[in-house]
Amino acid sequence: MSASGAGIQKLEEGWVERPSIAIIVAASNNGIIGRDGKLPWRLSADLARFKQLTMGHAIIMGRKTFESIGRPLPGRLSIVLTHNSDWRTDHEEVKVVSSLEEALELVSQAEGFSSERAFVIGGGEIYRLALAYADKVFLTRVHTTIEGDATFPALDKNEWRLVGVEKYDADEKNEHAYAFEEWQRAHE
Repeated sequence: MSASGAGIQKLEEGWVERPSIAIIVAASNNGIIGRDGKLPWRLSADLARFKQLTMGHAIIMGRKTFESIGRPLPGRLSIVLTHNSDWRTDHEEVKVVSSLEEALELVSQAEGFSSERAFVIGGGEIYRLALAYADKVFLTRVHTTIEGDATFPALDKNEWRLVGVEKYDADEKNEHAYAFEEWQRAHE
């Protein structure tokens, strides 16, 4: 797979375009993304942005992230990546895979969803795995320092460049100030 995540992949039935990978994450100033399987803040604007960006696309997540959500999200193809071959879900529309390659193969063959881009939505382990293959990161930077047990790695400024930022103050629906950042892989 190329560093950008997109490319051509040979499947048994021929050559197909591989979907690109975007990461979507909300992280505090100190890189915290979760605590006890939950988001450690209330940010309505971040949830609305998440829905707007991911609607109609495949979302790839780890088992713990799926269990914290508790159900497939409407209008998106839910793919759970787990190394636990015994894990199952009661939701038959949720696809369970054991590798990122297998997840991308499902995305490229999915009907009714975009096959051009898949979104990785967490958790920490899955983010670290996918970061090497992603070409975009949609990061909501939550302007607080908080304790938690799940983290998002700092983006290497030699590999990533900030291409957009929108800053917002806290309000009645968003308990912390935050910024929507868009990062793109820097091409050599």
